Amino acid sequence: MKICMIGTGYVGLVSGACFADLGNTVYCVDKDQEKIDMLNSGEIPIYEPGLKEIVKKNYLSNRLIFTNDLPKAVGHSNIIFICVGTPTSKKSKSADLSFVFDVAKKISKNISRFKIIVVKSTVPVTTGDKIEKIISKMKNKRLFEVVSNPEFLREGEAIRDFRYPDRIVIGSNNNKITRKLESLYEPLIKKGSIFFSTSRRGAEMIKYASNAFLATKISYINEIANFCEKTDVNVEDVSLGMGLDKRIGSRFLRAGPAYGGSCFPKDTKAITVTADLFKTNLSIIKSVINSNSNRRMLLIKRIGKILSNKIKNKKITILGVTFKPNTDDMRESTSLIMLPYLNKMGAKITYYDPSGEKNEFKKLKNVLFSSDLSEACLKADLIIIHTEWDEFKSIDFKKICKNKNLKIYDMRNLYSPKKMRSSGLSYYSIGR
Repeated sequence: MKICMIGTGYVGLVSGACFADLGNTVYCVDKDQEKIDMLNSGEIPIYEPGLKEIVKKNYLSNRLIFTNDLPKAVGHSNIIFICVGTPTSKKSKSADLSFVFDVAKKISKNISRFKIIVVKSTVPVTTGDKIEKIISKMKNKRLFEVVSNPEFLREGEAIRDFRYPDRIVIGSNNNKITRKLESLYEPLIKKGSIFFSTSRRGAEMIKYASNAFLATKISYINEIANFCEKTDVNVEDVSLGMGLDKRIGSRFLRAGPAYGGSCFPKDTKAITVTADLFKTNLSIIKSVINSNSNRRMLLIKRIGKILSNKIKNKKITILGVTFKPNTDDMRESTSLIMLPYLNKMGAKITYYDPSGEKNEFKKLKNVLFSSDLSEACLKADLIIIHTEWDEFKSIDFKKICKNKNLKIYDMRNLYSPKKMRSSGLSYYSIGR
């Protein structure tokens, strides 16, 4: 099939490359000429394991085309995916749909034959209805069909998630179109993925409801971790015992910093705003949002306690600043609050992250990036493990750090408290 992906951000680029890898011809469109030039030169603007190889393979095979020529890409394609961002609005907590609606208007100007328009961007329920109205103002309804096909890609695991999804959700009010999209995903369905069809609004709701539930699980276990610390209980035992219950499951039950990234923070806010418009109070999800917000400051205040509230001039090393490993995504990461706070308190901060230096911290005085893990830890008074990159899981702290009074705050519970303390290290973790 001939496919057009509008937006070469995380979702558009990964999905486009993977669709091309299934044998389709894919046009990846973006208005950012610099990004298109990067992609055409073999540079990947996002950090995602395995993506560069798939892009190169399909680009050289002429199945993956990068362009800013939207009319041409739309004209050549049968299926058009909208993959632009839906960030939190600056004016409210709702999703900013301006990019989605702008794309819809541009698509409407370039339809001359029937097109399936698939919304992959995460959008509030009823957005598909609004897109349909926008396009209907310029084009006959017989020339297009608007479908919802939410993405469930995890950063750092996106290639695998595309190839082996738990489910493929299609929201359409047209059975013929549903079958057409089922044939597009047939290679994945044959490998065991579940194909689930529902109404367009149903698919939109599934995405938001799923993310809100996963955010709830994270916030829940973080609150239980706080309780465990007060009662001398190991939260990992609690997580394991809970996860063995098939009704609950083990995923997203690891205590740690507040949830971050591009999805959970904005989607939990957006679904509550949409619910309010329909006069429905999602009190549980609102509580999750508040709990997550409080989580950041709770962990930061604990750093003060670890250092006996003597933060000024302390040499603090932060290992990992992204919101999760195997990505360069900084959106809503706890580090964005933690580093400026510690900096304001007078700490001398060095951070190391495998995905590289971050623009967000370049303007902060006494905050340095180190490209070498050992060098970053050498003179530290306190080492904070913020992100669970694999290379942080087997560090010999005594070997690489000269400070005999070194303290370690493991926010990801990567190490055994018993082993760390038996080796003479002052070790602190979450809920243990």
